[in-house]
Amino acid sequence: MLTVHHLRISQSERIVWLCEELGIEYALKLYMRREDNNLAPDEYKALHPMGIAPVITDGDLTLGESGAICEYIDRKYGGAKLSLGVDHRDFLGHLFWFHFANATFMTNGMMTLIAGRMGEVPEFVTDRVKRAWALAEARLSEAEFFGGSQLTTADIMMGFNLTTSRLFGGASLYPYPHIAAYLQRIGRRDAYRRAMEKCEPGVTPKLD
Repeated sequence: MLTVHHLRISQSERIVWLCEELGIEYALKLYMRREDNNLAPDEYKALHPMGIAPVITDGDLTLGESGAICEYIDRKYGGAKLSLGVDHRDFLGHLFWFHFANATFMTNGMMTLIAGRMGEVPEFVTDRVKRAWALAEARLSEAEFFGGSQLTTADIMMGFNLTTSRLFGGASLYPYPHIAAYLQRIGRRDAYRRAMEKCEPGVTPKLD
């Protein structure tokens, strides 16, 4: 049985959303953050050697990393429904944003968070953040989704960065009208609403 282990207020919400978009059967186990340091509890850390979210188990398999999990679930259970083939006109856009989400966009956010707590955010980090947000805004000015004309795992990956991640501090959407409009479209998706109700009960999704 596929089980999604979701650490509350974390990027593992992506995996719940993915499962809901695919309409597949899965079990969901929620874990609360520790009250003393807001990190994952020991029970969650014991799931995987890295001790961080997300993690899934599927029979004897234990798998971490958002991108790896998205590819595994979409290919094994979804028939690659949300992954575009190399001959698809939107393939390169999908491929870029799928990897950009964690390799650059989330990395920028983490650098900002850590540097801010240590004192001052370096100018090069601020510049990288601005350029990443501007790039996302430009993408959504020309395409309905990060994946292109249809929702793909690129959107699953980028979604957390633009929504729940901002609970830890981040950009206002005021300068980014296309991102703001995109998030409203995402928020109207039945699968997204179901996912957030299941993985973050009582929390209003940060869509504006």
